[in-house]
Amino acid sequence: MGDSQLLGILLIAMIAGVILFRLYTVLGRRTGNEREPQERFRPFGGAPSGSSDKVVALPDRSAAVADRPTAPADKGLVDVKLADRSFETEHFLDGARQAYEMIVTAFAARDRNALKPLLSDEVYAAFDSVMHGHEDRNETVRYAFEGFRSVQITHAEMKGRFADVTVEFAARFVSSTIDASGTVIDGDPEIVRDVIDVWTFARDTRSNDPNWVLVATSGGS
Repeated sequence: MGDSQLLGILLIAMIAGVILFRLYTVLGRRTGNEREPQERFRPFGGAPSGSSDKVVALPDRSAAVADRPTAPADKGLVDVKLADRSFETEHFLDGARQAYEMIVTAFAARDRNALKPLLSDEVYAAFDSVMHGHEDRNETVRYAFEGFRSVQITHAEMKGRFADVTVEFAARFVSSTIDASGTVIDGDPEIVRDVIDVWTFARDTRSNDPNWVLVATSGGS
């Protein structure tokens, strides 16, 4: 009888330990030694953001930004946190905001050396193709980043050892395309546009490299 009671107590203790471990991985705790958010994305030098003479080839799309609930990414985030104990949602979002601005700034400046380490090979090839198109046509897209209306994680999952986290950016910027003769052929240099971009970042959770790279981009609905 005593043995069965002891076995029951041990079983309850094991279950409680598993539950506490799951809560710890979801909520995390601050130790004072966490990486700064920007360390998760490769930083680079270059012109400061917001200047009006940046050159960028943005797709011709705009979308009204509406309040919307965050997609159910909770389970995926739990899986990511189990695989990468240093992952913290708010730190990741801070880094994602900085990465977005850094990438569009480098894209605007046609700084291929800065872009390449931030992007997967496939995304870099797509960015490079657009930049070459504007260069071949001697077109300029003047771009000024104005900030975000919202930034939220919409999806997260583990693909083997790789963590994929998708972020929806409701961004604001001014852009206009100018042809070789100096005529504005698209956009408006005076109007702030609202655009939704959906970007997916990935990282090998078994690697000592803490940096995330951009592996997919799309426009939101």
